[in-house]
Amino acid sequence: MTHQTVGHAPEDAQDGPPADGPPADGPLADCPDAALVPPAREPHCPVDITLGALGGRWTPLVLREFLRRGEATYSELSTALPVLSDKVLSDRLAQLTRVGVIERHRTAGWPPRVRYVLTGRGRALEPVVHSMWEWGSVRQP
Repeated sequence: MTHQTVGHAPEDAQDGPPADGPPADGPLADCPDAALVPPAREPHCPVDITLGALGGRWTPLVLREFLRRGEATYSELSTALPVLSDKVLSDRLAQLTRVGVIERHRTAGWPPRVRYVLTGRGRALEPVVHSMWEWGSVRQP
């Protein structure tokens, strides 16, 4: 007897979802099976792409602050999220900038001022964060 490897269908499996599997028109219906397996390089599945943007502990909370404010300085974010170390906050800001969720604006002068601004791409994540808020609200311990 052989065992099926997790994430791979047996070679003799028929096309289409199993009778007890997800419906053909479900939320992942337009995502090919090959894209559902976490990739070694760039993600192809929309869920994986979203997780890449929001990945890392504290990232959704940093995004929440931008959704509340629209823009913020490093100091404002550090005050709003005191549990984050400077390194973690800097890393999360760099990550969100890299994926286009926020933009970094530097003002000339001494000392130089940096302001982070939520982009349209970042604003489009509001329903995701709102859903996380709702899910957490009804399931609080």
